[in-house]
This record gives sequence, structure tokens and C-alpha cells, in this order.
Amino acid sequence: MTETRFDVGMTCEGCASAVKRILGKIDGVNDVQTDVAAKTVVVQADPSVSPQLMLEKLQKWSAASGKSVALASA
Repeated sequence: MTETRFDVGMTCEGCASAVKRILGKIDGVNDVQTDVAAKTVVVQADPSVSPQLMLEKLQKWSAASGKSVALASA
């Protein structure tokens, strides 16, 4: 299991739910924790799931919602 962190410009629980739904659809993603106040997302996934794939899925949502999305620096 690998952990990947994202900085996401979530402003409400609706944003958090959308992020959980998007990432939860990816095969191999086991858990998605969102923190709206800290604007962070922590994903637990199989090693076969690349951070780039998750980022691409979130960037599609970002383009539609106008929210920022980035891989968090370790």
C-alpha cells in the first residue's frame, strides 16, 4: 500500500465528496481521506496506481470546478 498526498483547493464538503468519488472509482484505490480545512487529500492505494493517474483524474475535475490541484511535496 502506498500513500499519496495532494493539495486540493476544496472549499466545502461537496468538493470533498467529488474528490472521494473521482479517486474511489480508480481500481486499486483503497481509501481516500479529505481535509477541507487543510485543503489536503491522502490516498491509500496499491503500488500499481500511479500518482500521475490520480492527478490526471483530479485535474479534469479541477478544470471544470476551477479548484486547484497539485501533488503535495513529500
